[in-house]
Amino acid sequence: SEKRKVVAAFVNENPNSIRAAMAIVENYGYYAEASEVGPLYDMLNPKVKESEKGKEIKKLLDVYSSVAIGKPAPEITQSTPDGNLLSLSSLKGKYVLIDFWASWCGPCRRENPKVVTAYENYKDQGFTVFGVSYDTKKDKWIKAIADDKLGWYQVADLEGWKNSTSDQYGIKAIPSNVLLDKDGKIIAKNIFGKKL
Repeated sequence: SEKRKVVAAFVNENPNSIRAAMAIVENYGYYAEASEVGPLYDMLNPKVKESEKGKEIKKLLDVYSSVAIGKPAPEITQSTPDGNLLSLSSLKGKYVLIDFWASWCGPCRRENPKVVTAYENYKDQGFTVFGVSYDTKKDKWIKAIADDKLGWYQVADLEGWKNSTSDQYGIKAIPSNVLLDKDGKIIAKNIFGKKL
């Protein structure tokens, strides 16, 4: 985006400034890739890298690197609405869209019909969805699944933003999603609407 171009230029011109590090964290804290953050982090001088913000960028970079396109998706095991544990790895052999959402998230609920359409169109061709909810209240989560007619796998640890996938996958904004191939490798991220 235009804003990110401005940030990149700012970092390039101010590699000794803690403000450069702050700008990276603010603008690349979500919906970003290691390939975007890495070069910016490399520009910062060692002292800025050692700062609190510098360490925060390094952490972001490590997470983004572990969930980069082409990497195997980290395992997720959480509870289904009926209280059983379900693991992402059990869906290997299918194309899987990991869908991060919550009942309280307006944009997620607006996106749900589009995910339903994709699911209905491709579920017979080896495609499925693994919903990971950032809900904290089980009843609201279950009601949203029913109301939005989400017919796929659903899990949650009911910890809200503390959901273990938030750090693991670097999810700091929802809706977010990650598409996996049949081997469980990441092939696309944050595809919505028509793109999906």
